[in-house]
Amino acid sequence: MRLEDYFDFQAPDDIRLKGTRIGIETILYDFIHRSRRPEEIVQSYPSLTLEQVYATITYYLHNEEMVRKYLADWIEHGRRMRAEQARDPNAWSARVRQAKAEWEANKRRMAESGVQ
Repeated sequence: MRLEDYFDFQAPDDIRLKGTRIGIETILYDFIHRSRRPEEIVQSYPSLTLEQVYATITYYLHNEEMVRKYLADWIEHGRRMRAEQARDPNAWSARVRQAKAEWEANKRRMAESGVQ
């Protein structure tokens, strides 16, 4: 198995562990910024295996410059979103409600058309 086979590259800024909704940033933030051991990370995310956590760390070590930028962008995006929410919590809440309504409408359309 190739290292990349552990991941679902959904977009340049969205790399997830295959078969999960967990992004590599979740694991790597715990590993790098919180100094958590792989065994501790697995305990926090029961849908992950120890092998997946080690694969993510190995991917980081093999692509350190790219992954550091990926993480920095993710951290900055979170900072901007928190600042935006603090400035105008009602506008942010409205966008969340709109996104949820669109998601639910899409889910209904898929159910009506028989797509699972």
